[in-house]
Amino acid sequence: MKTYTNTGNKDTRSGFGAGLTALGKTNENVVALCADLIGSLKMDDFKANHPERFFQIGIAEANMIGIAAGMTIGGKIPFTGTFANFSTGRVYDQIRQSVAYSGKNVKICASHAGLTLGEDGATHQILEDIGLMKMLPGMTVINTCDYNQTKAATLAIANYNGPVYLRFGRPKVANFTPDNDVFEIGKAIRLTEGKDVTIVATGHLVWEALEATKVLYENGISAEVVNIHTIKPLDEDAIIQSVTKTGCVVTAEEHNILGGLGESVARVLATKKPTPQEFIATNDTFGESGTPAQLMEKYELNSAAIIKKVNAVMQRK
Repeated sequence: MKTYTNTGNKDTRSGFGAGLTALGKTNENVVALCADLIGSLKMDDFKANHPERFFQIGIAEANMIGIAAGMTIGGKIPFTGTFANFSTGRVYDQIRQSVAYSGKNVKICASHAGLTLGEDGATHQILEDIGLMKMLPGMTVINTCDYNQTKAATLAIANYNGPVYLRFGRPKVANFTPDNDVFEIGKAIRLTEGKDVTIVATGHLVWEALEATKVLYENGISAEVVNIHTIKPLDEDAIIQSVTKTGCVVTAEEHNILGGLGESVARVLATKKPTPQEFIATNDTFGESGTPAQLMEKYELNSAAIIKKVNAVMQRK
């Protein structure tokens, strides 16, 4: 069984900051806008080195999206930065009308997504943002799993022409993907090969899926892990190819069970390859205050929960 090594826990938002720093040196059309959260979004270095291309908008997220949309008309590539809750729910109308409807080349970069925002609680822990953004026509939706992948994705979306929602987090998590990987939008990554069950995971749940495979392997279960970093456009071929071999699937995400990755996979399977499926996600609920680890355990978004669902879905084959 192929295994992966955690090279050290790092927060994914710092991966975004590192990617933005690199873009500042190599692409003069990249501009950055922030809604009063420069430190939280790790945009400090870009601001320090390219003050003429950095715009502090203040606590005015809707205005930030409108300004970003206007900048694209002049050929700029704007990267907006704030918390995921404010990047989507607070400004959904502006994104729909000014960015998605007109196909503007805006990169909506959202930190502090999901339950792992932690102690800030339900008002800041958005668990419905993937659903909101994937329903917008023409919007690309990316949810990265670690520091290296977030940095690579940040570089990649600058070269992609069209609106993008890039989702990442606050806590330090396992950093295990190669630091020289080229990020391919819409291309899933098969991390392990297996014959008994497919685990399709995104974001922080990818590492949890890999941890689960170790225990499953010891119990005689061969699990295939597929990293879906791009939720839209979804790599349907990779999913169908895997479940054709394994005969069942568990989807895992730090998001509401309604509207997220699991539902996208279910649509593909229902129309092209009916397959037993179990879901790891929050069950139509808001979050609460607590440490990231406490919340992931309470809401069953960890390796133990994945193992439980694997055992359940294999009984349905």
